[in-house]
Amino acid sequence: MILFAIIAIWLTYYLISPLFIEIEVQEEAPEAIISEDSETESSEELVFDIVDTPGHEAEGTVRIIETESGLVARYENFSTVNGPNLHVYIAKDLEANEYIDLGPIKGTSGNFNYEIPEDTDLSEYRYIMY
Repeated sequence: MILFAIIAIWLTYYLISPLFIEIEVQEEAPEAIISEDSETESSEELVFDIVDTPGHEAEGTVRIIETESGLVARYENFSTVNGPNLHVYIAKDLEANEYIDLGPIKGTSGNFNYEIPEDTDLSEYRYIMY
């Protein structure tokens, strides 16, 4: 009985405590490639609104920035509640039947960057989620 109580307390703490932990991350924006012909960026910038995950409302925007080292998904003015095992991914559809995992969420608020793997066709992967 005592073992059951210990497991129940640990499980409750594990599932509920992340909701109260806030992590603010402030990464610098990556430097975009500048066209040699003008002072503007070399490609049209894509901007996405955040897609909420059930139980995890969020706000902010995501910009796709072309850099010297490749494409970067930049989360700006991001805010959400914490939770266990949250990841950022890009998907071909809202159900995320086909997706690419960009890694664990870096923070519950702030501005941060995720590198998008080379050879990712963003005309196919149109959704950025967490």
